[in-house]
Amino acid sequence: MSFEETKSKLESTGQAHILQYWSELSSDEKETFLTELSQLEPGELKEHCRCAADAAKSQSTSEDLLDHRMEPVPPEFIGSVRKTDEKTLTSWDNEGFLQISKNKVAVLLLAGGQGTRLGVPYPKGMYSVGLPSGKTLYQIQAERIQKVQQLANQKHNSKCTVPWYIMTSEFTLEPTEKFFKENNFFGLNPSDVIMFEQRMIPAVSFDGKIILEKKGKIAMAPDGNGGLYQALVDNNVIEDMEKRGVEYLHVYCVDNILVKMADPAFIGFCVQKGAECGAKVVEKAYPAEPVGVVCRVDGVYQVVEYSEIQPETAELRGPGGELLYSAGNICNHFFTRDFLKNIAENCRGRLKQHVALKKVPFVDDKGNQVKPTKANGIKMEKFVFDVFQFSRKFVAFEVLREEEFSPLKNADGVPLDTPTTARRSLLAQHYRWALAAGGSFVNSSGEPIPPKHSLTRDEDPPAVCEISPLVSYFGEGLGSMLKGKDLTSPLVLDGNMV
Repeated sequence: MSFEETKSKLESTGQAHILQYWSELSSDEKETFLTELSQLEPGELKEHCRCAADAAKSQSTSEDLLDHRMEPVPPEFIGSVRKTDEKTLTSWDNEGFLQISKNKVAVLLLAGGQGTRLGVPYPKGMYSVGLPSGKTLYQIQAERIQKVQQLANQKHNSKCTVPWYIMTSEFTLEPTEKFFKENNFFGLNPSDVIMFEQRMIPAVSFDGKIILEKKGKIAMAPDGNGGLYQALVDNNVIEDMEKRGVEYLHVYCVDNILVKMADPAFIGFCVQKGAECGAKVVEKAYPAEPVGVVCRVDGVYQVVEYSEIQPETAELRGPGGELLYSAGNICNHFFTRDFLKNIAENCRGRLKQHVALKKVPFVDDKGNQVKPTKANGIKMEKFVFDVFQFSRKFVAFEVLREEEFSPLKNADGVPLDTPTTARRSLLAQHYRWALAAGGSFVNSSGEPIPPKHSLTRDEDPPAVCEISPLVSYFGEGLGSMLKGKDLTSPLVLDGNMV
């Protein structure tokens, strides 16, 4: 597309200011900028800017509150690790392993976001929270995939593969690809790690103008984790799943250090229930906890953000004293491939657009680069869970927070969701596993460390124990290695040390 054609397109959409520094760009910069601008479709661009400005003006008011239209997920559509008998849990587990052994299960990682809040210039999956082994989130997750494959093979005398689909963005694709190659894909077959890129969309000012990040570059942002459904189409991912025979997807966010990759119990529960869409949830810690709640609104399943609920509704309790709206969303989902295909082909244009007010670096009228100290721009996002409404059979699966949910969102220095809290969660879990397997801890002088079977969320375990996912997926198989043994803290159990 020529400069004149691009200029005409931008003028027709009210965005001619984008070219105000054209004369100051070098030939290479002009060529790169034109390539970027040529990808903007005028009709979509005009609509995007209008919607962003309108949405920012009408941020949630009391009239948007959903209290009188909400109801909890009916009990018959909820599975619970905490409330279910051992026989049923084993049945779900066995069903999940059976499907994994038949190559019908894949995992799909949402990894398009940057580590801005974490304070690092690289993707979150490359982050090390300071474990004794030094492992990153990506390595932990890759090893869990290897272990769940191994367990399924042992149970069913199979040779199965759990493909790993990784949705990246313009910001994360290249460094993620490089990191995996440098680490030999952490022992996985490279052909079974499929990376693809989600779309980027322009950031918009409060008056509906596209923001210039540099004189020759628009400020762009990923279109939220709900951009998954468009990305599946753009990158022919559904077709790849069909070729591999994948029927069930476990979809999750990169930042949860405790995520159970291709969780057999979750997969098995959803399959046995005939669900096409499922959500893992954790019980809310307290009524005002700032997490979305999985529930029904006007009879349709969705996640309601905590800001959309009045405090008195959040505090409602059931007959047994439990919170009525307790199903906290943790961005951990089950989808059938057929459901994803239907969403990608027929429903992706109907997903709600969410407004995020952000501090977007920009070039001012004098050509100076500015880093704003308060929100100056609008980024429109879609959320992966907004497809629940299209599901004909939806289920929720409640898991224990201390076993399955500890996100990494912030740099150390705040109370929650930091490298310290993530590391503590994983090491506390492994400490519990070691005690349950019959191990005892001693210090470097051989003196016993008294066991502590109950730890608070803010409490470090009295002994340091890290167990490789290659040794145990979720605490299984440790008795033969640890029972009756004195384990010297700190311990890194990788299969060669006991």
